[in-house]
Amino acid sequence: MRQRAAVLCAAAVVAGTLTAVPAEARAPRPADPVAVARPAWTKCGTDEHPTLQCASLRVPLDHARPDGRQITLALSRVPHTARTYQGPLVVNPGGPGGSGLALAGFVAAALPAKVAAQYDVIGFDPRGVGASRPALDCRPGHFAPVRPDSVPGTPAVERAGLARARSFAAACGRKYADVLPYIDTVSSARDMDLIRRALGAERLSYLGYSYGTYLGAVYAELHPQRVRRLVLDSVVDPTEVWYDANLRQDEAFDDRHRAFLAWVARHDGTYRLGSDPEEVGAAWYAMRAALAAEPAGGTVGASELEDTFAPGAYYNGHWPRLAEAFAAYADGGDPGPLVRAYEDLGAVDASGDNGYSVYTAVQCRDAAWPRDWRQWRKDHRVTHEKAPFMTWNNAWYNAPCAFWPVPSRTPVDVAGDELPPALLFQATHDAATPYEGGVTLHHLLARSALVVEEGGGNHGVTLSGNACLDRHLAAYLADGTVPRGGGTADAVCPALPGPKPSAARTPARSTPGATLHGMLGFRR
Repeated sequence: MRQRAAVLCAAAVVAGTLTAVPAEARAPRPADPVAVARPAWTKCGTDEHPTLQCASLRVPLDHARPDGRQITLALSRVPHTARTYQGPLVVNPGGPGGSGLALAGFVAAALPAKVAAQYDVIGFDPRGVGASRPALDCRPGHFAPVRPDSVPGTPAVERAGLARARSFAAACGRKYADVLPYIDTVSSARDMDLIRRALGAERLSYLGYSYGTYLGAVYAELHPQRVRRLVLDSVVDPTEVWYDANLRQDEAFDDRHRAFLAWVARHDGTYRLGSDPEEVGAAWYAMRAALAAEPAGGTVGASELEDTFAPGAYYNGHWPRLAEAFAAYADGGDPGPLVRAYEDLGAVDASGDNGYSVYTAVQCRDAAWPRDWRQWRKDHRVTHEKAPFMTWNNAWYNAPCAFWPVPSRTPVDVAGDELPPALLFQATHDAATPYEGGVTLHHLLARSALVVEEGGGNHGVTLSGNACLDRHLAAYLADGTVPRGGGTADAVCPALPGPKPSAARTPARSTPGATLHGMLGFRR
């Protein structure tokens, strides 16, 4: 729900002039090479990642006009230390709108030391994000509680939701009219190639999570000769961006929420909410109805409850804490744990406002969305009947795209015929990027290999504690080795065991999975 951006590097805001909007489906390749300065790296280490360095890079706002207005990207780096140097490994946590600065330090520390030492691990804040300039913040406080019930049970509730969506889109248009036409995946992919050039590398390697898989796939389509190794974890289906992808996601979210309810039922001795998943589900929706009538602590209404439990659909490490909050409210009438869970997991801070502004700017620009709200209403009513957990919450999250002030592009066709072998990772029960998307991209990238986490439901699965998955990742980054199997998957790894109820008392971010998922944020 919110993006946990780590602002480690300050970047200067660059003023400029308005330039025309490109009409082509793909940004045209610049006629002349863009002059790119080498980054001036400075120390910005932390206790966890003491060798981290930071820099900034100026890039064209409009890549079709390289001499026009410039913007600034914030970069981070953990430099290589081995004699064997394999070039830059660029990392991205997804979003769109996620900060990648801290991810560089995490990836460098989480990979086997012999592998990490051979790469400069490079993080960056994409255009509009975090420490890059300008950084978007269309409507601060857009998610301030208590919002209207996400489910439009009455015309008045629907009108309130539409007013919020229109207001957000209009605010973005007023504040960033000169920038919004260039906040999109293709422009970010062009930025990545300028990062490669600034680093002096003929080719780059890439590790992207979630939306970062789409960014990586688009980069590889636009610059196939510049790809050395390509790792895509929790894969966006590039044939469904973005309206259809969200409808498919709604059903997967509901399945994952049902898995959470079943887990609570299996631990009835701890939570005492019932041993039947249907009974537990009834208790959850009764809690939702009660909060719609009287928000807990004046902050957690029905929509905020969904915000709080959505992270559990991304990472089951949140389940024990969410179950404790659920039980305290539903069985004991204590709203305190629920309010605290909302504050930690669901509430949107300033970095989240920035992340959401970039999220909408990219998704609304990347591809066409229905402009007739009646189409949204029809589609989401049908989906809500099957999947009530997040359908309408997700609809309102994306609803500004129905009123976006900038026309959409035509999505890039991803083929990958010219690419070296890529390595894809996908959990079978991933809700945010359903399994079918990984299979689709595997077929589109003819030489790719697909590693499946069988029975897994987390979103972002490498470097999260699954040694089987991480062995495939390390082998590929070490020497390009990919598994080759005979079926849909080239290799299958069993999922990690589910969490235990006692994990609710484990300190936050005490495991690799918790640390990674704190950086990936939510929504994709």
